[in-house]
Amino acid sequence: MKSQDLLQHLFAMLPVIARISGGFATITDANGHRLKTVDSTGKEEANCIGQVYDLALKAAQMELPVCGESQFIKEAEAWAVAIGEYVIACSNIERVERDKKLLESLSNALPLIARVAGGEAVLFDKLGRRLDSVDHNGVHKNKFNGKVSESAYEAMATQTPIIGASISVPGAMAVRIPITKAYGLGFNNEVFVSQKHKLVDEMKKYQYARYTFDDIIGESDSIRRCKNMARYIAQNISSVLIHGETGTGKELFAQAIHNVSDRRDQPFVAINCSALPASLIEGNLFGYVEGSFTGAKKGGSPGIFEGANHGTVFLDEISEMNLDLQVKLLRVIQEREVTRIGSTKSIPIDVRIICATNKNLRRLIEEKTFREDLFYRINVVELRIPPLRDRAKDVILLAKYFMKKYNQVLGKYIAKISPEVADIFCCYRWPGNVRELQNCIESALNMARVGDKALTVSLLPSQFHSTQYFTNPTTAKRADVNLRIALRNAEKQIITGVLQEENGNRTQAAKRLGVSITTLWRRMKDLGLQD
Repeated sequence: MKSQDLLQHLFAMLPVIARISGGFATITDANGHRLKTVDSTGKEEANCIGQVYDLALKAAQMELPVCGESQFIKEAEAWAVAIGEYVIACSNIERVERDKKLLESLSNALPLIARVAGGEAVLFDKLGRRLDSVDHNGVHKNKFNGKVSESAYEAMATQTPIIGASISVPGAMAVRIPITKAYGLGFNNEVFVSQKHKLVDEMKKYQYARYTFDDIIGESDSIRRCKNMARYIAQNISSVLIHGETGTGKELFAQAIHNVSDRRDQPFVAINCSALPASLIEGNLFGYVEGSFTGAKKGGSPGIFEGANHGTVFLDEISEMNLDLQVKLLRVIQEREVTRIGSTKSIPIDVRIICATNKNLRRLIEEKTFREDLFYRINVVELRIPPLRDRAKDVILLAKYFMKKYNQVLGKYIAKISPEVADIFCCYRWPGNVRELQNCIESALNMARVGDKALTVSLLPSQFHSTQYFTNPTTAKRADVNLRIALRNAEKQIITGVLQEENGNRTQAAKRLGVSITTLWRRMKDLGLQD
C-alpha cells in the first residue's frame, strides 16, 4: 500500500480505535510528530498537530509495540505501534477520568452510606490502604487514613467482597467491596457494636448492689413508711413493681431490697429498657447462640437472666419495653426458664424480678402499649416512692447531706444554708425530685467562692429565681417567700437595665438609682450580678 493511501486508511481507523480504547487515538510520523489526534467521539484535536509524542517516537525507533504513560494524563496508560513509516497510538484517558468521577461520587456518598449502614464507610486503594472514611454522623475521620487493611487488600487482589474485622472499631465487622481494580468501598456496623458496648458497660455498673436503706436519706412519715414496706417485702421472692417520678430514687430502693434479702450474696443485674434498641436488649436479656444473627459472638453468650441466676434482675423503665419483648419476658416469669435467641433449649433460672416505672401502666394497658397479663405478673407487690414535694421535712436534711458530699469533692467549706434559701427550698415544687436537689447543690457549690460559708440565694441555679416551679402560697411564710422572690427579680431587672443604659458605668447607675456606689455594689453581689 502506498504511503499516502496507508495514511488515509489509518486516519479512517482513528475514531474506531479511540472509541474502543476509551481515550485519544493519534497518528504520528516516524519522528513522533502528531499528524492527527481524535477523542472517543471522533472529534479531532487540531491543537495537537505537530507535537512530538515520545512514546510514538520510541515505537518507531524500536520497531516494536510499546506501552507507557499518556502524554495528557500521567495516570492513564497508552500504547503505540509502528505501521510502515507511521505510528498509531492510543490511551485510556476517558476510562481513567470516568473512574475518577466514580471515585468522587462514592466519596461524596460516604456520609449517606455510613448513615444507612449504621457505621463507618471507607474508600481504599488497590493496596487496601485507606483514602477516606466517614462515621455515621457524617464526620470525616482521618486517624486511620493511609493504614492498610489486610481484608481490603485481599478483596482488591481477588476482586471479590470480603467480610472481616474492622481495623478502627474493636468488635465491629466490616465488608470490603472492590469497585474497580484501583479502589474499593467498605463499611462496618460500628453503631450496633457501640450500642452493645454501652449496654455491657451499663450492666457492669450494676453487677452488684451498692446501696442499702441507710443510704436513703429521710425522716418524713412518707419515706419512713416506704422504707418499712420495702424492708418487709425484701424477705419474699415475689416480683416488685416500683412506681415513682423521675429522680425519686427507684434504683436505690431496688438495690436496698436486694441487699437485705436472702439473695444479697448473689448477682444484682440492672438494665434500662429505654436506653437501647429492643434488638440489643433482647440478646442481652435472654442470651443467644452462635450464628443466631450478624455479629453474634462465637460460642454464643448467656443473657442477663442466666447471669443473675439466684440473684435479682432490675428492669428500669419497664414501660418502654416493646410488646414483642413483653411477651418473652412474660414467658420467663411464668415458666421460670429462658431460651436463648436461635435456640430451642430451655434453661431453668431462679431470679427475683424488680421493675420500675415513672408512668401509669394501667393507662398504657388501655392504650394497648403494655400487656395486661405482664402487668399482673410484675405487679405482685407494689411500692410507690413519694415525690420530694411530699417530703418537705426531708428537703433540708437532703440538702445538708449533699452539701457535705460536694464540699469534699469540690474542696469547698459551705457549712450553713441561709434562711432565705431554706424558705425557697421549702416552697419549691422539685419537679426533678431528689436528683434535682442533688444537682442544685452541686451547681451552687461550683459557683461558691473561696471564703463563702453559707449557701445563699445568689448561688442557686436560674430556676430558683422564678416563680414558675413554686407551689401556691398557703401560709404567710410561703407568701412572704414568694413576695421576696418577686421583689428580688424586679430589683435584679431594674439594676441590669440601668447598667445597660449607662454602658456599665456604676457611678452613673448609682446616681440614677438613688443609692451610693457601695450599696449598689453590695446589692449586685447579693443578686449574683457582681463579677
